[in-house]
Amino acid sequence: MSTAGPVLLTGAAGYIGTLLREGLPERGHALRSLDVVEIAEPRPGEEHLVADATDLDAVTAAAQGAGALVHMAGIATESSWEAIKHANVEGTYVALEAARRAGVRRVVLASSNHATGMSPRVENAQTDAQPRPDTYYGVSKVAMEALGSLYVDRYGMDVVCLRIGSALPEPRAPRHLSTWLSPSDTVALVDAALTAPSPGFAVVWGISANTRGWWDLTSARALGYAPADDAEAYAEAITAAHGEPTPGTVEFDRVGGEYAGPDFAVDAVAARAQQP
Repeated sequence: MSTAGPVLLTGAAGYIGTLLREGLPERGHALRSLDVVEIAEPRPGEEHLVADATDLDAVTAAAQGAGALVHMAGIATESSWEAIKHANVEGTYVALEAARRAGVRRVVLASSNHATGMSPRVENAQTDAQPRPDTYYGVSKVAMEALGSLYVDRYGMDVVCLRIGSALPEPRAPRHLSTWLSPSDTVALVDAALTAPSPGFAVVWGISANTRGWWDLTSARALGYAPADDAEAYAEAITAAHGEPTPGTVEFDRVGGEYAGPDFAVDAVAARAQQP
């Protein structure tokens, strides 16, 4: 089942955006891709718009006639508060408000595990736990989810927030054996969020069917998400190179992994950015 009109995809030139530009049309969705940069090699039939995802007028115009909006634009790691506030917090408001003004009823938001990154490891971790962000980036995802909730309750929209784990072509570190989200499962998760009947407000984990996963996928499966990949296929090579995941480290004990540690304090991130 596809949406009634094209899916407006912000951040279309990024890693996940590129996956969706290839995978969503294969699942029957027409795409209208938006990014601040030109998209190389647009797919046949793909609409392509160059605009800033924090420009409310531009995104509202782009959303006219769309059947849904998938918001992937923003800064994807820790940065300064000013940069995070503008790109991620303002960008989320713009996505939701543009959708509302254009009459788009379904919005899918790229949230993150870092919204609860300071939370300790528990088996079958739920998405309804108290927010405990690990970074300014994580704070922006808490704000994203709060804005999504507001637009559902205030305006009757459907908003699905995807708490994405480690979205990578393949797992690279011991933590990823639990948190990996494969390329094909990324597409499947967004497709489920777009096509689930009347989800209202939903917050779901975004990981593959990892043998070592400890985030509960029940709410994602309720949308129709059926992950097919498992990071365990890479376990032998990863553990040979890096060892087994180590209890007592932030990488093992916290939802956000290394983001919960001192190396991702904003002053440490700024210092690394200034290094030649």
